[in-house]
Amino acid sequence: MFNWLKTSILMAGIVALFGAAGMLLGGAQGMLIALLIGAGMNVFAYWNSDKMVLRMYNAREVDAQSGGRYHAIVRELAANAGLPMPRVYIIDQAQPNAFATGRNPEHAAVAATTGIMQILSERELRGVMAHELAHIKNRDILISTMSATVAGAISMLANFAMFFGGRGEDRPHPAVALAVMIIAPIAAMLIQMAISRSREFGADAGGAEISRDPEALASALRKIEAYARGLPMPVAEAHPETAQMMIINPLSGDGIKSLFSTHPSTEERVTKLLAIARGA
Repeated sequence: MFNWLKTSILMAGIVALFGAAGMLLGGAQGMLIALLIGAGMNVFAYWNSDKMVLRMYNAREVDAQSGGRYHAIVRELAANAGLPMPRVYIIDQAQPNAFATGRNPEHAAVAATTGIMQILSERELRGVMAHELAHIKNRDILISTMSATVAGAISMLANFAMFFGGRGEDRPHPAVALAVMIIAPIAAMLIQMAISRSREFGADAGGAEISRDPEALASALRKIEAYARGLPMPVAEAHPETAQMMIINPLSGDGIKSLFSTHPSTEERVTKLLAIARGA
């Protein structure tokens, strides 16, 4: 119920943000156009955001035969969690990572990279997929895909400001457009960060319960982070708004990029998982 409330607030925020920016940049007519765009984006994102992300990563769907042990693990864990069997995808990327997407448990998908299947043991892979299924069970997946859409929408507003700012007497001052251009991407990252940090702890705990093996997920997280640091994921770098969907932050780089990390620290997550294993 709480995630539905968060999603509703997020969707309303998209419309309000577009309307305010439209008024700022184009007056009443601009506000009307922006409101229509915002509402249309909400509807489109609700039905298609999962397909967009999977297509973006060139994910290919696998079945019981082509997916092998990976598919069997997801099936087993979905049964443990009392969930419908999600669609299962593989992403041909060297960086070890995984995510879940969809609008609800009945229309969900999980995706894992070829890299993660190469470096993890079967036990560790079970821990990771249990984490992703916990996102589905907790109904995090809609808010996750919608937040990626919000980030893209805000970035589009920044481009809108850059193109129209300061042209003609009825346009805003160039400084206003510049402010929107600077603030908008930061706001997008803050939205993702606020959503992701709390939900990752919940999915870790839920994954530990589904797999009944919190130490396996803790071990997997440490291993994934160690490998991911040296293996960039070009698609994630090109579309950083999707980074918050991954089990480990896929973005490379330090400096200002690190200020917008979308995940809690791995050591903090591991500490909590080991506490669960001890029954603390």
